[in-house]
Amino acid sequence: MKLTTLCYIEKDGKYLMLHRTKKKHDINKDKWIGVGGHAEGTEDAQMCLLREVKEETGLTLTSYKFRGLVTFISDKVAEPELMCLFTADGFTGELITCTEGDLQWIEKERVLELPTWEGDAIFLKLLIKEDEQRFFTIRLVYEGDKLVEKSLQLY
Repeated sequence: MKLTTLCYIEKDGKYLMLHRTKKKHDINKDKWIGVGGHAEGTEDAQMCLLREVKEETGLTLTSYKFRGLVTFISDKVAEPELMCLFTADGFTGELITCTEGDLQWIEKERVLELPTWEGDAIFLKLLIKEDEQRFFTIRLVYEGDKLVEKSLQLY
């Protein structure tokens, strides 16, 4: 199982969203997601988070929170993914042009209107809800783009 990170950076009631449009053969093509990616070498989740956010956005995170674990299984990929999900509310630096898509600040209430993975909408509701700050695990199984199994546990 490969280790990945995904982060939703917040500023002024908005999330920084990445519209994946630039990479060929991208499982996330045309979807809106947070920023992140695969761990490299001996990186742990925190190291991967900080590197991926810097590479994709130009921002250096200064305040972030580990919110949940997402097990992503798809018939489109050879290996399941264990995704460490973070939110961040502090950073330094200026946004750069992302090589993987277009970065945009989107009001949190509008995020669920965007084309995302069906399972992402489940955990995004938890992140957006101000009174729901519990850690969670979620297992998402896809056949193509269709979510065929989901299991959510709040802690």
